[in-house]
Amino acid sequence: MGRYDRQQILPQIGPDGQDRLGRARVLVVGCGALGSTAAELLVRAGVGFVRIVDRDLVELSNLQRQVLFDESDASRELPKAIAAADRLKEINSQVHIEPMVADINATNIESMADGIHLILDGTDNVATRYLINDLAVKHQIPWVYGGCVGVVGRVWGIWPGRTACLRCIFPERPRADELPTCDTAGVLGPAAAMVGGLQAATAIRFLVEGREKLSESAGLISIDAWNGQFRTLPSATTPIVDCPCCSQRNFPFLSTNGIDFTTNLCGRNAVQVLRPGSAGRIDLALTAEKWRKVGTVATSPWFVKCKLNDPAGIDLTLFPDGRLVVHGSTEPSRAKSLYARFVGS
Repeated sequence: MGRYDRQQILPQIGPDGQDRLGRARVLVVGCGALGSTAAELLVRAGVGFVRIVDRDLVELSNLQRQVLFDESDASRELPKAIAAADRLKEINSQVHIEPMVADINATNIESMADGIHLILDGTDNVATRYLINDLAVKHQIPWVYGGCVGVVGRVWGIWPGRTACLRCIFPERPRADELPTCDTAGVLGPAAAMVGGLQAATAIRFLVEGREKLSESAGLISIDAWNGQFRTLPSATTPIVDCPCCSQRNFPFLSTNGIDFTTNLCGRNAVQVLRPGSAGRIDLALTAEKWRKVGTVATSPWFVKCKLNDPAGIDLTLFPDGRLVVHGSTEPSRAKSLYARFVGS
């Protein structure tokens, strides 16, 4: 029996579809509850190349719903992309897994999506979804939206030019404080698994059928996992004539002009600061040596941490791509000041 026999006998897939999956290249943006579930299913299905981008470290609170991680990953504070890649390679050694410990933004998303056939959204913030949508429409790359908070979730397969895009239905990006988050509203693990599973199913369908065979889209699917209810928004299947993105080809979220590279990390009492162009210029070993003069330092191959003596109550975590996470403050201006003081301008 071959690895994919039970999948290949499906009339929707067959040997030709399996071959398409084996040649497919997928970018998974975010490897939390949705991304880890979907990535595992894609790897088990035999998708040939999976690039995983995530900026976070595994925490104990992730384990309730993020299926690729365990207590050892949390105790070692492994980057999610690295821990996910290690696990996925054990699941299917035939698939090429490429982990990237990075914050995806307007300065790097186009290079990360180079040569990619489909993007899967495993993010937890609306800004990144609008960024993905602009990129996908600009380069005609299909992508699968997913979101889950509480016991409800949404899934939407978006194929630029064939279906509506995100800005067809939601032209203006909502403010972050207008939307509930997992940190404020909680999340049911099975609800996230349902969303991730449907995302993977949509991605497999897109990859197998391709643009030429894709007959119709399910539209935006809403799920209530607690009550077992599913609803669809059929209007999401057709592009809007005057859409600012897919009709007028206006891509403001890909612009780096005036972009703010500070991000409040919801529920963590922390701010992330990013200096574009810092990737490749950060020497973690040298930084660790400098920081030992100002606090208590811990190092790993992926980051260096410091509990500062002054100001007290502030912890710094620096990554090779130039990101600094300032724990103990929610003020972007203070975080920028600490970046300049302890990392450099």
